[in-house]
Amino acid sequence: MSLTLRRIDMGLPDAAEQLAALRLKLSPAGDVVSEAGQQKTREVFGESLAPQQAVERICGDVRQRGLEAVLDYTAKLDGVELARETLRVTTSELADAHADASPDFLALVQRIRDNLLRFQTAILQSDVTIDIPCGGYLTQRYLPLERVGICVPGGAAAYPSTVLMTAVPAQAAGVRELAVIAPPTEFGSYNQDLLATCHELGIREVYRVGGAQGVAALAYGVDGLPAVDKIVGPGNLFVALAKKLVYGAVDIDSIAGPSEVIVIADETTNPAWAAADLIAQAEHAPGSSVLVTWHEPLLDQVTQELNRQLSELERGDLARQSLESFGALVLVQDRDAAAEVANQLATEHLHLACEDAEDLLASIQHAGAIFVGPFSPVALGDYVAGPSHVLPTGATARYAGGLCSNDFLRSGSVIHFSQAGLEHVADDAISMAHIEGLTAHAATVRKRRN
Repeated sequence: MSLTLRRIDMGLPDAAEQLAALRLKLSPAGDVVSEAGQQKTREVFGESLAPQQAVERICGDVRQRGLEAVLDYTAKLDGVELARETLRVTTSELADAHADASPDFLALVQRIRDNLLRFQTAILQSDVTIDIPCGGYLTQRYLPLERVGICVPGGAAAYPSTVLMTAVPAQAAGVRELAVIAPPTEFGSYNQDLLATCHELGIREVYRVGGAQGVAALAYGVDGLPAVDKIVGPGNLFVALAKKLVYGAVDIDSIAGPSEVIVIADETTNPAWAAADLIAQAEHAPGSSVLVTWHEPLLDQVTQELNRQLSELERGDLARQSLESFGALVLVQDRDAAAEVANQLATEHLHLACEDAEDLLASIQHAGAIFVGPFSPVALGDYVAGPSHVLPTGATARYAGGLCSNDFLRSGSVIHFSQAGLEHVADDAISMAHIEGLTAHAATVRKRRN
């Protein structure tokens, strides 16, 4: 079956609207839910609900009824009956999974952990102190969060890499308590590779719960699962909306949507490589894959490669559906126009697969992670490079960055004035207090003067 992939010519009047519509479909506001997900919602609630409505009901119920609601929704949504005693993976189960893991797998986990630690430790913020004129000092200090919750998906595949990409930055920052949640599936909290990875990283809290109910449990705390200070990690639309809902009760990393990639290519780009890069994100299903080029012959070349490669892949049908629903081939006038499109879409992953890619890098302002040159596929960032693969999606790279060790620090200021230092700034402080009509503020300074 031949792939039908939309083409957008940026020289046409409606091109900008087409790009905007594509981006909206993949944001949390786009309500991208499978038919199976919609049917499950009708079964659980007895009516059709928008994802936001379903999430509000689940999180509100968990906040009111606690563990009972968590177990109820796990039974209804995941089809797994759990009790308080079986919600948490036991330490012996974690140890057994680690003992049963192959030495090669554990060595792989260790190498990736070392890569991540090297980078995440290098970028870690440290305290800064400056002297105050006439006496005293000002310090900005950074302290690790005490307790963090990690969401690990487990629907269509197992993701030990997500444990690494979330837990290791937190550990680099000095977070003491990590609580991992994963749905009670063969790819989630029953997956032996995932459990072995947790044990290898020293994580001893793993819970068999996912979805909105898992996010709510982390945020509000339930019997047997204490509340956390921050929730990180990817998930489906329901997880993203639940994180948005509980923000304020806890901190979150981002409200992530489906995975995205833009590949900027030219006549030097290998069409087979470009096609593989597009398919790699599309196989997340849903996932957005966009090729941007000023070399028009490449559009047909990449399309031919997409058709050939899709027919050979295990998840080819799923990737095909994503490409047709959320993918695009975009023709622009030149390199500058390609950079403009990339900045407008502010994508999660941006691969500069064109000639002189490092020169083009200076024109890119908005992207979660940028992969420069033909030998830097996104998969290296997903698995082994060092920066976390938890990245902003849905054009949020305009203001947000990828998860890193600094996101697990909270900053605070320390202010110390000597009496001479106070005298040096007292007039300014008193003047501003009077301008604002806060005379008691002024008095606290005035009474301390000589």
